Amino acid sequence: MKTPKFETEHLYLCPLEPIDADQIQLSFPQWEIVRYLAANFPWPYPKDGAYQYVNHIALPASENGTAWHWTIRRKEESSIIIGMISVTDRQDDHRGFWLMPKWQGNGYMTEASTIVTDFWFNTLNRNILRVPKATINVASKKISISSGMRLIATSKKQYIEGELDTELWEITKEEWNKKHAY
Repeated sequence: MKTPKFETEHLYLCPLEPIDADQIQLSFPQWEIVRYLAANFPWPYPKDGAYQYVNHIALPASENGTAWHWTIRRKEESSIIIGMISVTDRQDDHRGFWLMPKWQGNGYMTEASTIVTDFWFNTLNRNILRVPKATINVASKKISISSGMRLIATSKKQYIEGELDTELWEITKEEWNKKHAY
């Protein structure tokens, strides 16, 4: 399935395109964004990191039907990328996102996560969504809690910041649809 464009109350979620790499390269490599990414992620971020990611990882996965990637844009400035969100078929790692620090705390990621999670369950017809996160990533944990997810496992994992306690959060399609009935 091709990645659709979404519109929420405050945002446009636009399917990732090759041209987006330039903006991502300028906004993404910030410590506040990357610190909780898996340690195998390149850091310091290479000068062509966004180009490599978009064109050699994200878009090929989209074409293969194993991942769906969106840029997040505020309606007031729809040409400016403020973050990204993705869902993937990776085991126990189905959704990931980042948002520029300037725009955090405004509910934008909750808005984006809601529509993308609904797409995961009700368009892609997946039965379970699992999301790992560093335990100290409080903002991400709040999104999981507010969406009805539950903690199912803990472990240690290497992140860019170092070894951290990790949590695995889960929600089923049935639980999602019960909580988010429109």
